[in-house]
Amino acid sequence: MFKFLKGVVGGSGAGPKDLPYTIGEPYSSAWGSWTHSRGTSKDDGSPVSIFSLSGSNAQDGHLAAGRNGVKRLRTVRHPNILSFLHSTETETFDGSTTKVTIYIVTEPVMPLSEKIKELGLEGTQRDEYFAWGLHQIAKAVSFLNNDCKLVHANVCLASVVVTPTLDWKLHAFDVLSEIDNNTEASGCLIYELFSGLKLSKTEELRNTASIPKSLLPDYQRLLSSLPSRRLNTSKLLENSEYFQNKLVDTIHFMEILNLKDSVEKDTFFRKLPNLAEQLPRPIVLKKLLPLLASALEFGSAAAPALTALLKMGSWLSTEEFSAKVLPTIVKLFASNDRAIRVGLLQHIDQFGESLSAHVVDEQVYPHVATGFSDTSAFLRELTLKSMLVLAPKLSQRTISGSFLKYLSKLQVDEEPAIRTNTTILLGNIASHLNDGTRKRVLINAFTVRALRDTFPPARGAGIMALCATSSYYDINEVATRILPNVVVLTIDPDSDVRSKAFQAVDQFMQIVKQYNEKINSGDTSGAASVGLSSIPGNASLLGWAMSSLTLKGKPSDQTSHAPANTSTAPLSSSTSNASSDNPSTALAHVSSSTDLAEQPQPESPTSTDGWGEIENGISEEHESDKDGWDDIEPLEEPKPAPALASIQAAQKRPVVPTSQPKQAATSLRPKNTATAKSEDDDLWGSIAAPAPRTASKSLNLKASAIVDDDDPWAAIAAPAPTTKAKPLSLGRGRGAKPAAPKLGAQRINRTSSGIVSVLWNDLQL
Repeated sequence: MFKFLKGVVGGSGAGPKDLPYTIGEPYSSAWGSWTHSRGTSKDDGSPVSIFSLSGSNAQDGHLAAGRNGVKRLRTVRHPNILSFLHSTETETFDGSTTKVTIYIVTEPVMPLSEKIKELGLEGTQRDEYFAWGLHQIAKAVSFLNNDCKLVHANVCLASVVVTPTLDWKLHAFDVLSEIDNNTEASGCLIYELFSGLKLSKTEELRNTASIPKSLLPDYQRLLSSLPSRRLNTSKLLENSEYFQNKLVDTIHFMEILNLKDSVEKDTFFRKLPNLAEQLPRPIVLKKLLPLLASALEFGSAAAPALTALLKMGSWLSTEEFSAKVLPTIVKLFASNDRAIRVGLLQHIDQFGESLSAHVVDEQVYPHVATGFSDTSAFLRELTLKSMLVLAPKLSQRTISGSFLKYLSKLQVDEEPAIRTNTTILLGNIASHLNDGTRKRVLINAFTVRALRDTFPPARGAGIMALCATSSYYDINEVATRILPNVVVLTIDPDSDVRSKAFQAVDQFMQIVKQYNEKINSGDTSGAASVGLSSIPGNASLLGWAMSSLTLKGKPSDQTSHAPANTSTAPLSSSTSNASSDNPSTALAHVSSSTDLAEQPQPESPTSTDGWGEIENGISEEHESDKDGWDDIEPLEEPKPAPALASIQAAQKRPVVPTSQPKQAATSLRPKNTATAKSEDDDLWGSIAAPAPRTASKSLNLKASAIVDDDDPWAAIAAPAPTTKAKPLSLGRGRGAKPAAPKLGAQRINRTSSGIVSVLWNDLQL
């Protein structure tokens, strides 16, 4: 019968069955007759602390005091008083004895005496931590005495516990009652704390050798024999010099951060990284770091706080960093504060490796990608650089769907350094692209755009990127698309570009030679896939691309020879001239022409990333240089006498309808052209086009209705231009002709002759 009741009411050693918590290992010390044990919630496994007090009689005085403590702890709430969660009282039977147990469940805490031993602080850091803890307990006692009109009556080392964030909290409310002025107990805590001894009699309080000198006057006033003369704890908080130290001030500032203005916040957070190094490391990591993360997450902290957060996070282990810092950082990527976004991108190398691929692809990249199209060039460049860390974690769907589109736009960005960095980034992430994307993107990005950029470092970056990714090109691409474009740069105006071009030519020619040797030896297997990876020095090229991107933050590296710069100000000053000297030329080099677009595209899974429509080959290279005048042969400067004779003969001829001369000229043109070529085959070998002397001149010389066979210039008629005509002064063709013959012929053919004939006929009528 009793065993049955014991099973129903008492439960097992893990606690009563109706207690929704599991009791774990007890601590070695606790206040009074209580037992302090670790515990966990049965619902979610969260940690708790469980205090238990047992007695053999329900009317036991200890149990009565314990019930008072439960009631007081449940009703009194303060940040520095232990948080109450649950309580219950059970009665168990063991043979003829009855056992009554009171359980109190609170937030997870640890006895102060054990936490002090665990921290092992010494010297100044120990005094600062004790000052902060006493400051918290003094606030709790002041709240009880002054606001609640209650007296604790037993403030000592055993009645103080410590939370996981190292906050001190007051508990043990068994003898809490409505009596005024209980300042003596605070003095007891000070004595036990600094002496390390448990107070056994009041005479020991006179031993002040271990009490800090800055706290001694207040300690003596707290222990005054007359209650009316004892120092109120509220005055202790306001006046004591002991509480004025860096740790207390720093934590106090963080706790009232919402009350500070923007200037105070900015000044504080800029000093915090250096200040944190001087504070006790456990306090920084367990107290300041959570406060800082919460302030950033909810928007009360300024952008400079991010630097302090990452510095504190660097002192954590990898597991702790992922649990305590990364969740806050991921949330900050969604912030609209541009300063926060800049800070995240500037320090991406400190936490980027800790981000999982799923988090980057789903939560981080969508927010980072907005920086690609930001109006600030500085933010666009930072976004680009951050992708060196984030791109390897992106899925192929994200890379092909949006990332390459952004890079395609950045390759024609108005800032030369951004264009350069885009090429460098593509060279570094090439290994993370699939085969189809590499086939479609790399050569087009490096040759059609980078090698034709007006900014010399951009061209140099294109050359080195081709070398660093040579293992992805087959022999046909090397011979027909890469070498023809690189050879041109061996005569580049920039010496650094020329040097890189010669190096690239040598390396790619070695690839072609290896291919030739394999073909001659009869080994055709894998011959077409020979790449630079088999040539010593390829690793240094990849290293060059990566170091060029990561070393640009130093002011000493911000020169015209560097591929890019970190800050926008020097970047703009050093590259604006290069990008603005000839904007039309820059656009022509970057954008694709209609001739290039007509070439067949290689097979690819998608062509929406910005490079799929750009192809480059030998024929395209020549056609891209055409400006509409290349099909016209240069002519010799005409002699004045034959030209004037032709004009005079045309003036004497009668005017005929305008349609007939066009037909006649059309019919005569091929005949006369053929005749001229057959009569004098070596005519074009001795003709050199002189420099133009006039602004412009029409290239069509068939102004007269009938062409004289004796006139050598009449036999040469240029076809109508297929593109918009350019002024002769800008093109490559004939030299300037005298203006008088041109004007006379046009006036007679189009107006003068016709008008004179009509007027004369009218007069005769």
